[in-house]
Amino acid sequence: MGVDPAMFGSLLAIDMGGYQLAKDLAEDPLLGSYGGLVVAAVFGCTIVFTIPVGMGMISKADRPFFAQGIMVGLAAMPVGLAVGGMLCGLSILTCLHQNLPIFVLALLLLLGLWKIPQKMVKGFCLLAEGIRWLVTIGLVLAAVESLTGWAVLPGMAPLEDAMATVASIGIVLLGSLPLAELIRRILTRPFAWLGERLGMKPQSLTAMLVGLVSALPTLSMYQDMDDRGKVAAGAFLVSGTSLLAAHMAFTVSTEPNMLGPLIGAKLAGAFAAVVAALWVTRKTNQVKN
Repeated sequence: MGVDPAMFGSLLAIDMGGYQLAKDLAEDPLLGSYGGLVVAAVFGCTIVFTIPVGMGMISKADRPFFAQGIMVGLAAMPVGLAVGGMLCGLSILTCLHQNLPIFVLALLLLLGLWKIPQKMVKGFCLLAEGIRWLVTIGLVLAAVESLTGWAVLPGMAPLEDAMATVASIGIVLLGSLPLAELIRRILTRPFAWLGERLGMKPQSLTAMLVGLVSALPTLSMYQDMDDRGKVAAGAFLVSGTSLLAAHMAFTVSTEPNMLGPLIGAKLAGAFAAVVAALWVTRKTNQVKN
C-alpha cells in the first residue's frame, strides 16, 4: 500500500513503546515522528489505555455510554490526525494515505463496540493485562542490564533514559493537576451556564477539562455525570486525554519541535469529537438528575 512501517508503531501509546517502535521502523524520519508521537498519542493511547482502563473502571450501567462516546471519538479522529499531519508539513493526501491501516482498524474497533460490546470488553481487559505483564518484564530486564551490564535483549533502551522520561512526566503533572483544579474553580459559573445550554451537568464539562491531564479523573467522575455528558466525555478522551501531562512531557523530552503538531492534533480531534457527540445525542438534551 506504500504505507511507511512507522505507522504500525502507532498501535501502541506514545509513552508505552509506540514512539520507539515507530522510529525504529520508519523509512521516513518525519513519518516516524508523526506516527510515534501524533498518531500514537491518539489512536495508540485509545487502544492500549483509554478503552481497557475505562471499561474496567466504570460501572456496567455506564459502559454503553462510554462505548458510544469512544465510537464517536474514533469517527472524528481523522480530523485531528489530518491537522497534526499538516502541522508536521505533510499534505492532506499523505496523511490520509499513511493512516489507512489506522482507519481500517478504527472501523473494525467501532463495529466491534457496536455489535459485540461485551466480547470487546473482555478482549480489551485481556489486552490490558498482557501489556501490564510486558511492561513488568521489560522493566525487570532493563534493571538487570543496568545493574550487571548484561544485555538480555540487545538494543533495548537503557533504564536511565526511561526514568528520565518518567521524571519529566511527573514534573509536568506537578503543575498540570493544580492548574486544572484552579481552572475548574474559576469556571464553575461559566460551566453551569454552558452546561444548561448544552443539556449537560457542569460535572460533565469539568470531567472533560481534567481529561486533558489524565483520563483517570474523568473516568472516576462518570457516576456523577448525565447520559449526554458521558457520551461526550468518552468521545473527548479519544483525542484529548493526557495532552497537558504525559503526552506533552514525553514530546518535550524527545522531540520538542513536534509539540505544535501534537497539541493541534489532539485539540482538533477532541473538539470535533465533542461536536459530533452533541449532534448524535441532540435528542437527549435534558439533564437527568
